[in-house]
Amino acid sequence: MQNITTETLLHAYSHGYFPMWNQYENTMEWHNPNPRAFFMLDAIKVSKSLRQSLRKNSFFYTVDKAFPEVIRACSDRPDCWINDEIIEQYSLLHQMGHAHSFEVWHNNMLVGGLYGVAVGGAFCGESMFSKQTDASKCAFIYSCVFLSMCRFHFIDSQYLNHHTASLGAFDIEKDQYFRLLENAISAGQLFQKEIADYISHPLDYLPMITGGLQ
Repeated sequence: MQNITTETLLHAYSHGYFPMWNQYENTMEWHNPNPRAFFMLDAIKVSKSLRQSLRKNSFFYTVDKAFPEVIRACSDRPDCWINDEIIEQYSLLHQMGHAHSFEVWHNNMLVGGLYGVAVGGAFCGESMFSKQTDASKCAFIYSCVFLSMCRFHFIDSQYLNHHTASLGAFDIEKDQYFRLLENAISAGQLFQKEIADYISHPLDYLPMITGGLQ
């Protein structure tokens, strides 16, 4: 029995829900957390060590270049909520222009990345992976620069954890999240892949996503 479709996913995201596979119960669960983890695109935290990683690593950044590889790499962990059905349906969402990936390459090898769903001016981050130190964090910083240049309103980070908090995520109440989501949806489709052509290196744009504090 199919638990999700592209139609149900689009409807769910527009109402604050997202699915996670419970491998222990063998069920698909729909989540709508309260509070909600949230990133403002002009209040991202970039630590000194992360700035050093951005500077010293000869990473190459792309958008929507390897979505299937990114989502499968994100699922390659022992305790994971991404099953084959999620991979299939989000890959279809990607083909429809709703799900997107940000990739980090080193010596022509995919070493990090993240994927999520664009809902108007909201980017709902789903998962990230790293095969090299700080590669996923560098992918995140690049995604923030790209989304900011596309004039996205915010990044939905779902649940707060130490990793996302270190990058600037914070909790907001569900009612506030819904108001911001409705406003973001009303902005229409903002994702413009061609913006990537204008980003030389994420380091050059840190003041844009940190409120000019770098």
